[in-house]
Amino acid sequence: MARIFDEMQGEGGAVRDPYGRIEQWLRTLGKKDVAHALKEAEAMFRRQGITFAVYGESEASERLIPFDIIPRVFAAAEWRKLSAGIEQRVRALNAFIHDLYHRQEILRAGRIPQEIIIQNDAFVPEMIGVNPARGIYAHIIGIDIVRVSENEFYVLEDNCRTPSGVSYMLEDREAMMYLFPDLFARHRVAPVENYPAMLRKTLESVAPPACKGEPTVVILTPGIHNSAFFEHAFLADEMGVELCEGGDLFVSDGYLYMRTTQEPKRVDVVYRRIDDAFLDPLAFRPDSAIGVPGIIDLYRAGRVTLVNAPGTGIADYKAIYTYIPDVIEFYTGEKPLLRNVPTWRCADPGDFAYVLDHLPELVVKEVHGSGGYGMLVGPTSSRKEIETFRAKLKAKPRNYIAQPTLALSAVPTFTNSGVAPRHVDLRPFVLSGDQVRITPGGLTRVALKKGSLVVNSSQGGGTKDTWVLED
Repeated sequence: MARIFDEMQGEGGAVRDPYGRIEQWLRTLGKKDVAHALKEAEAMFRRQGITFAVYGESEASERLIPFDIIPRVFAAAEWRKLSAGIEQRVRALNAFIHDLYHRQEILRAGRIPQEIIIQNDAFVPEMIGVNPARGIYAHIIGIDIVRVSENEFYVLEDNCRTPSGVSYMLEDREAMMYLFPDLFARHRVAPVENYPAMLRKTLESVAPPACKGEPTVVILTPGIHNSAFFEHAFLADEMGVELCEGGDLFVSDGYLYMRTTQEPKRVDVVYRRIDDAFLDPLAFRPDSAIGVPGIIDLYRAGRVTLVNAPGTGIADYKAIYTYIPDVIEFYTGEKPLLRNVPTWRCADPGDFAYVLDHLPELVVKEVHGSGGYGMLVGPTSSRKEIETFRAKLKAKPRNYIAQPTLALSAVPTFTNSGVAPRHVDLRPFVLSGDQVRITPGGLTRVALKKGSLVVNSSQGGGTKDTWVLED
């Protein structure tokens, strides 16, 4: 593996400018200070109920995500560069999704094989010909980014369906401001706490044409047993909108209504955190007990806006990821500002042969996988694990892609043995409506185990506050 880039120490070993005061601050912290801060942060998160569910475990399924008190820091110039690439990508993804459900020009041009779109479960035929408000399909997007050197960033994954984690970004910032106000006083850190206001503004901006006056916005949740329920409730509270389950909403006389203690209230925009298949038992899975019967017909008729639109998941499909550079060029006429990680498609015989020959060196992922499950990290796997995975790969090669094991950048992190570098990624959150709004920073996830590259909370990862310094 290539040399790991330390974001604080830099390639030459000297402290990089964005971290100058952070490094000085770290030298003033004693073990008692750190222990006290971590205990305070944990107490804050417990009071707030910030947990995530671990499926498949009978005990202790609700957990706190570990929080590290050393912030990750970006200079303003670094963030401007990242933001330009993120906005370019988001605009191209929305144009791509629109095209797939209309003229399909990119398929006719042969830039993407038709079968990986049309035969994909994430492609929703019911969306063909539908024109959502402002032509936006993916209103809320999380772009997963990794860094490998001073000036090299890669997009690891696009999350267009229902990206989660924004509540952790907001709570991490609140905790840091509470615990270390003096540290903030020494830096000009771009705010993230206005995200809920920006989210509400974005949702209201995509209200359907039939909406007269101020739009009524709700969040539709599967319920308390969903792993991200805390985030659903948190965002509803922060935006000042109602959190609804399927039974709270109903269709009547061509519109969507919410049950209230008084008369029903008409709803214009639904930020839904329910998967496509369960959204409407009349259009998709008839056994869904958490959806709203008839909501898809209303949506197709332009009487309600669904955020994100059904069918946006086609852009999340990992086999599509390999074509995103072509997608950006096709719809923008520009070269991608942010690069993809080089990727081998196991559906391709030549790529598949290479992957089989180099399994110990590669990261192999399921094309429908998420959360760090169902993947192989070759360099950290045993010979037995590699051979077991090889059998799975041979059985269904089309279900996998492979990537080189990147030397993800590392940032200083508190461990049981003191401050040590740990690998990180970044999920900036992007809002797309009347304009594209990018929250400065986003969610930094950190692999707390020494040498681990897996940052997902479900696999033992933690989070950090992410700072963008203002000029």
